Amino acid sequence: MSLYTYLGATALLLVLGGCASQESEQILADSEAQFQKVKENPDVLRSAPKDVIRAGESLARAQRLSSYWGSSDDVAHFAYLSQRYSEIAAQHSELKLNQERAARLDLERERLQLALREAKLLSVQQQGKWLEEQMVSLAAAETDRGLVMTLGDVLFDAGRAELKTSANRTVLKLVQFLQINPRRVVRIEGYSDGRGDAKENLDLSRARAQTVADVLIDLGIDPKRITVEGHGEAFPVADNASSRGRAKNRRVEIVFSDEQGKLGADR
Repeated sequence: MSLYTYLGATALLLVLGGCASQESEQILADSEAQFQKVKENPDVLRSAPKDVIRAGESLARAQRLSSYWGSSDDVAHFAYLSQRYSEIAAQHSELKLNQERAARLDLERERLQLALREAKLLSVQQQGKWLEEQMVSLAAAETDRGLVMTLGDVLFDAGRAELKTSANRTVLKLVQFLQINPRRVVRIEGYSDGRGDAKENLDLSRARAQTVADVLIDLGIDPKRITVEGHGEAFPVADNASSRGRAKNRRVEIVFSDEQGKLGADR
């Protein structure tokens, strides 16, 4: 073999090795980002700690191997394992959260059914009085758009769309009222404060409104009786300059129709 042929072959091997190394480094970077995401998610850490540990161990091994020359295949292998464990951890967490949510809904459904059975035992006059008491307990206010009930930001985790368990009592009262008033419909409107990205605020406001709608549907309310809207940072009810004002602006409003099912004017 001539010197030029040898040098050419060597150069080709270096190029191929460099490409393989770049590919493994990209896989490693993706694995690091994915592991960081699951590691910082408290729900994943609580639901799938073993999978998170396996993901971290595989990632650490890939990182160690990445410093060794000629180990790009091993780096890619263990980085891939880390990615898979991270994905499995996220999937286990989602499954666990869905199971917990289903269990809570089953419990609330049982409570609702018991409350409805008790309500049916009341006389017509007593039912009317009971309904008035329920409306008062819902803390709904009469506005130019009709009767409006406000769910404050305290019922949601910061930046999240899931309802806290502390919201169950309020939602149950709302379901009871709608069950006994089958002709009424509702419009569920989500709002945010003025901080952050406007598009993200709009998406979060709608997601929160949709969460409330989903819970009502899960508890037996006909989806046809519910409309959902997200308004983001529009229509503030307080000054966004203070933390107290921003908290008031982060809300979900439930607008009730009249007894004939007619809703007030939209925004």
